[in-house]
Amino acid sequence: MSNVKRKFDLLVGYLLLIIISIFCLYPIVWIVLSSFRTGTSLYSARVIPTQFTIAHYVTLFEKFPFATWYGNTLKIAILSMIFSTIFTLITAYIFSKFRFVGRNATMHGMLILGLFPGFMSMIAIYILLSQLNLLNTHMAIILTTVAGAPLGFLFSKNFFDTLPSSVMEAARIDGAGHVTIFARIVLPLARPLIVYTSLLSFAGAFTDFIFAQLVLRTPDKQTLAVGLYNMINDRFGNAFTVFAAGSVLIAVPITLLFIFMQRHLIEGLTAGADK
Repeated sequence: MSNVKRKFDLLVGYLLLIIISIFCLYPIVWIVLSSFRTGTSLYSARVIPTQFTIAHYVTLFEKFPFATWYGNTLKIAILSMIFSTIFTLITAYIFSKFRFVGRNATMHGMLILGLFPGFMSMIAIYILLSQLNLLNTHMAIILTTVAGAPLGFLFSKNFFDTLPSSVMEAARIDGAGHVTIFARIVLPLARPLIVYTSLLSFAGAFTDFIFAQLVLRTPDKQTLAVGLYNMINDRFGNAFTVFAAGSVLIAVPITLLFIFMQRHLIEGLTAGADK
């Protein structure tokens, strides 16, 4: 009887996964197919277009500065990913392995600040950037993203808490300094954490819209999210299939990055298990 119940539970689980997958994949398939559909409307009685075209992808680069938007977004996302990962890991390592006056109060303060939505501080940040003459610059977005990244240190700190302190103490006895221990011992052990933090930072900066819309004004400075939004937000904008083509191209680097990093994530986890 228990065997029958186990098979029934397994069947129900698979059915739920199939239903969830359909709900998740259907919008993606619709957008991808719409990018190859003729006309300008996303609505169609058929999911699969009767006629395919790549004209919308060509229009992206001929009628709109899509290549410029793409380059701006990649620059912001890559630089934000690098520095956000570095500052987040350093912050988490300090709180995990060091004891100093005001440590708990600082951690609690950062955790509380991290609970507030980022858009609550946008007016203050906008005024500060205006005084620093950084409006309509990519540096404004990069600095703001990197400055706020350490507020999410808790996940990284919990990971560093699991690392054995005996290894670091042995290295310290051999004469290794804090920088050497962090760079040559801690970071190789924390490869899965580095992959996770980097991927999260890249995706967040790559898809950011609200703050980029607030800061960036001219088309040559805009990112993909802002450019595509303005494309269809215009009073006479009806390039919805072109918008779908742009959405497909936006998903390409994030998908490739996740696939590439997933392999390193699995390798890092298994290497840590072997050790």
